[in-house]
Amino acid sequence: MAGGASDRAGTRRMTPGAQNLITDVAGLLVGNAEDHALKSGTTVLTAEAPFTAAVHVMGGAPGTRETDLLAPENIVSKVDALVLSGGSGFGLDAAAGVVARCRAAGRGFPVAGHRVPIVPAAILFDLANGGRKDWGESPYPALGAKAFDAAADHFALGTAGAGTGAQVAGLKGGLGSASWVLESGTTVGALVGVNALGGVTAGDSGQFWAAPFEQAGEFGGLGPAQESGLTGAVPNRPRPGTATTIAIVATDADLTPSEAKRVAVAAHDGIARAVVPAHTPMDGDLVFSAATGAREIDDRIAGVAQIGHAAALCLARAIARGVYAATPAPGDLLPTWAERFGAARFGQD
Repeated sequence: MAGGASDRAGTRRMTPGAQNLITDVAGLLVGNAEDHALKSGTTVLTAEAPFTAAVHVMGGAPGTRETDLLAPENIVSKVDALVLSGGSGFGLDAAAGVVARCRAAGRGFPVAGHRVPIVPAAILFDLANGGRKDWGESPYPALGAKAFDAAADHFALGTAGAGTGAQVAGLKGGLGSASWVLESGTTVGALVGVNALGGVTAGDSGQFWAAPFEQAGEFGGLGPAQESGLTGAVPNRPRPGTATTIAIVATDADLTPSEAKRVAVAAHDGIARAVVPAHTPMDGDLVFSAATGAREIDDRIAGVAQIGHAAALCLARAIARGVYAATPAPGDLLPTWAERFGAARFGQD
């Protein structure tokens, strides 16, 4: 799909943002930190001011911190940062490093004369990827702090941040991002750590399940799979809790917490379009939704629906981009997409 995307009536067009990253949503910043010997890392999304956030979980094995605060009926409606991290349960410690940085900067929810930074987090499992796991003191608080310090409007994809040690069926996973600018001027972006039980390519073709939504060859330009019956399969004896696709979708629209939750729900369709199978009992699939509130929505119902639709398409693209951008490293247990399919794609030996 070259150029832009439109709905069936052709009335709403979308084009990628200037960087094709979630940071095309003005005011958002993303930082990565990784330890390549550990084969793990952390990614932090933050902004200069607190922003509205929500979350929706569809996987059967999630690992989270402070996500209950994001329920629309609760009193904390804005957060200071969102954390995606490797490390399974250990990786939740990354949020502590971010909280420390926010507290030092005087950020946080005011209560009883104190400010308590609100930093929800989600983790993916990368403890069995061949990296060094014999640490004493947890490395994740330091990784979280380092990722927060690195936050900027441009950041690396692939084997970086939370995607450093990620894996999918038969391939290295990675960190992905993508963006859309809607016809209305509203911007939507996605950020994802791709570590799924399922696969992101169709059989042995190297073609991505997300190919119908690709923009300007952003993950190889191979087009949709032409063969039929190329369906993903669940391993005979999958290990519970050993995979996860964790993501953030964001917009500059002035979403309420409940509207942000609806966008997070819709965005899960992007996982299902890009990963086969998705949302299994062994995955911890989770999507955060963030909204800076800089742009008003004229039609609340139609506007939220369009943002949710754009978020789902954006997330599908980001998933493919994360795997496509992965790079090899010593001790890898799986090949990158480029190692397995790149030579055939470009006619190399």
